Amino acid sequence: MNAITQGKRLRAKSLILLGLMLIVLFLLDIGLGSVRIPVSDVIKTLLGQQIDNSGWQGIILKIRLPRAVTAILAGAALSLGGLQMQTLFRNPLAGPSVLGITAGASLGVAAVMLAAGTVTTTFSIRELGVDGSWLIIIASTLGAALVLMLILGISFKIRDNVVMLIVGLMVANITIAVVSIWQFFSNPEQIQEYILWTFGSLGGVTNEQLGALAIIVVTGVILTFFLSKTLNALLLGEDYAQSMGLNVKWARVAIIATTSILAGAITGFCGPIGFVGIAVPHLSRSFLNTSDHRTLVPTCALVGGILMLVCDIISQVPGSQTVLPVNAITALIGSPIVIWIIIKRKNLKTSF
Repeated sequence: MNAITQGKRLRAKSLILLGLMLIVLFLLDIGLGSVRIPVSDVIKTLLGQQIDNSGWQGIILKIRLPRAVTAILAGAALSLGGLQMQTLFRNPLAGPSVLGITAGASLGVAAVMLAAGTVTTTFSIRELGVDGSWLIIIASTLGAALVLMLILGISFKIRDNVVMLIVGLMVANITIAVVSIWQFFSNPEQIQEYILWTFGSLGGVTNEQLGALAIIVVTGVILTFFLSKTLNALLLGEDYAQSMGLNVKWARVAIIATTSILAGAITGFCGPIGFVGIAVPHLSRSFLNTSDHRTLVPTCALVGGILMLVCDIISQVPGSQTVLPVNAITALIGSPIVIWIIIKRKNLKTSF
């Protein structure tokens, strides 16, 4: 058996192991919390069987199942967005928010919560039949789309990825400045509502909204998988990619658009969630010791889901009524992971 075959088998086993870990943590995430539910009852409920405690069944299906599924979708989406940005810019510090898409989504939410506030929300409920959470999602999507169109327009005129990175950061700074001005002129209740949204939450997605989120994220994951060969070519340099017949300009547009879909959707439904998009790609490369995106894409999706489930379990503080901001937990876990990988690999540039 040659080394290539052994490597493929090892990576296949690793993916199976990660899949099993994801399933175990998924069941634990549903079972743990302020009310502990036995895993056996969780499995029975998920299989459609009746359990003795009907209250537990309601908790599982209406509250914890949507939250756990949202955690997996958020982890996969943010991780793949980070992977694509790190490869496109060949920068180990790049993440899904590097182009200002997340900041654009935050700008849309601020336009509702701060600039218009409860007046817009009340009007949407009474006249348009849109509840508050859907209004936030729509506003976030429009804000992200606005920044996306701006970045895509710039990408057609600028070939240098480093300049694109700088432009993205400047756009993000502009949107943050606008939001800060709105906060300055807003009343405390509006500011508090917006700040709570910026903490990030996996528990605000309803069963109806979960279907829309799943469709968007799955579409983004599939597009990322189809871009694997393109990402591999860009990893070797744009000149090499062009010599292989790749249209670098359109490849950049496809990567930016896919990342925007993934990051914008999660920000709209869950709020801004940091560190996952930066930490998981590095963790996946270190775990499998490969830069092949055909392997990294499914690995990042699984590791991202696992990491978010762990963060969600910790944020709920099993056995208590407290739910911590998920953004704080991702930072507490994500930062040590990045530091550990830096110390272990010593030079992250070898992956780029």
